[in-house]
Amino acid sequence: MKVSAIQMNMIFEEPEQNYLQAEQLVEEASKGDCDVIVLPETWNTGFFPKDNLEKYCDQNGQKTKALFSRLAKKYHKHIIAGSVSDFRDGKCFNSSYIFDREGNVIANYDKTHLFSYMDEDKYYEKGGHICTFNLDNVKCGIVICYDLRFLELVRTLALDGIEVLFIVAQWPRVRLEHWMTLCKARAIENQIYVVAVNSCGVAGETQYGGHSLMIDPWGNLICEGGDEACTIEGILNIETIQEIRNTIHVFKDRRTELYQLG
Repeated sequence: MKVSAIQMNMIFEEPEQNYLQAEQLVEEASKGDCDVIVLPETWNTGFFPKDNLEKYCDQNGQKTKALFSRLAKKYHKHIIAGSVSDFRDGKCFNSSYIFDREGNVIANYDKTHLFSYMDEDKYYEKGGHICTFNLDNVKCGIVICYDLRFLELVRTLALDGIEVLFIVAQWPRVRLEHWMTLCKARAIENQIYVVAVNSCGVAGETQYGGHSLMIDPWGNLICEGGDEACTIEGILNIETIQEIRNTIHVFKDRRTELYQLG
């Protein structure tokens, strides 16, 4: 599986310009031979407008679904459309939509852990389900930004059989070391590939960190972005996962009778 990760510098509170930019970046990435294209978190609004948030949101994912359904079908690529600020059922969600090569929406995920340090929980509604999906017979899962800090969520996805974890984020530069460490840890402890797509630039008063990553199940870095907008590409050799799991028996050797997770 070849993945293109778009490290985007979106324009804060300018969704129209951001949709145009996202379309151009996906079209550019589609010229290559990648199988999957991924964008970062809340690229339509930036993270995140507190004044009139609803005004900047997509409405029930309509614009997002129309755009990426068309692009996925046109270029015959899977697209993980990062996440968008999305207004539906009278509430704002931080939502991800996943498209197959035929342009069908095959999964959606609402961010479940909201970043209270920046009052995200006061403006967005918490999601209520985990998300797995298949891309070319590879089982995948997705989390959004702050979700990365909750190892129970990622382990739940791993126990459900995912081989690739996609992380879409607007992770700030000031905590960039946490980003890189946690991404690597999630790959190693769950023996999965991690594709972590961050944004860059400034939204509001926050400088975002870039350094999108792809990491193999041994914790080796496949590729990494820098500080500026870019697209990185990496190949995920899925067949190596079972070889690794046959070497270090993380799942077989678990002692579930001793764990208390509540």
